[in-house]
Amino acid sequence: MNEIRVGTSGFAYASWKPDFYPVSTPASKFLNYYSTQLNCVEVNYTFRRRPTEKTLQCWCDSTPEGFQFVVKAHQRITHIKRLKDVEQDVRSFYDSIQPLFYAKKLGPVLFQLPPNLKLDVARLREFLQLLPRGARAAVEFRNQGWFTDDVYSLMRQYDVALCVAESDELQVPELHTASFAYYRLRRSDYSNAELKQVEIRLAAALKQRDVYAFVKHEENPASPLNARRLSQALSGAKQTRSRSAA
Repeated sequence: MNEIRVGTSGFAYASWKPDFYPVSTPASKFLNYYSTQLNCVEVNYTFRRRPTEKTLQCWCDSTPEGFQFVVKAHQRITHIKRLKDVEQDVRSFYDSIQPLFYAKKLGPVLFQLPPNLKLDVARLREFLQLLPRGARAAVEFRNQGWFTDDVYSLMRQYDVALCVAESDELQVPELHTASFAYYRLRRSDYSNAELKQVEIRLAAALKQRDVYAFVKHEENPASPLNARRLSQALSGAKQTRSRSAA
C-alpha cells in the first residue's frame, strides 16, 4: 500500500497558537506536538546552514517512529554553484544529514533551483549522476524553460521526482518522474473547494506511488490546519480502500 505524507514547510511558528498548537505549548515542544498531528515536515533550515548532530538528534528524539524530515539542499549546491562542480558539496551535505538516515527518519532531499537558472540538460545530467543511489530526491524548477521532455526523461532515468510546485506565479506540469510524487502547495490561499481539488489530485497520485505534499508555511495557522485536513481525508480514504481490498 502506498504511503501518503502531508506536512508543512516549517513548524516553528508561535502564531499557530491556539488554532493548531495548544496555547500552553512552549516553543521547545512545537515539533513534538506537530508530529502527533502530521507525519512529515519540510525543513528549510538546511538550506542556509549545516545542521549539527545535536540538532538532528533533538529532532529525532522529539518525533515518533515513522515520522520523516524532508530537507532542502544547501544553497551552495543550488544557488551559489548552481549545480556545477558540486561533487564534494553533495557528498558533504549527505554526510551532514546521516543521523536522520540512521534513525530511519530521512525523507527525500529537495533541490530547489533559483528562478534565473535556465535550461541546461547537460548540467542537470552531471548533477543527477552525483546523487546517492536509492536515496529519494526531488528537484524544484522555477524557470519555465526546464519543463521539457528531455528533462523528464532524464529524471525518470535517475528516479528523481519533478517537484509539482504550484504558486500564484508558476504552475508546474502535474506529471511524475519517480517512484514517489512530491508536491509543494504554495498558493497564497486555498478555498474549501480548491482544497478538495488538491485532495482529489493527491488521491489520484497515491494510487500509483508514495506521495509527499507540503503546504506553504504562513504566520497564520491555515497552513497546518489545511495540511491536517488533507492528511486525515487521504489517510481515511486509504484505510477504506485497504478494508475493501481485504
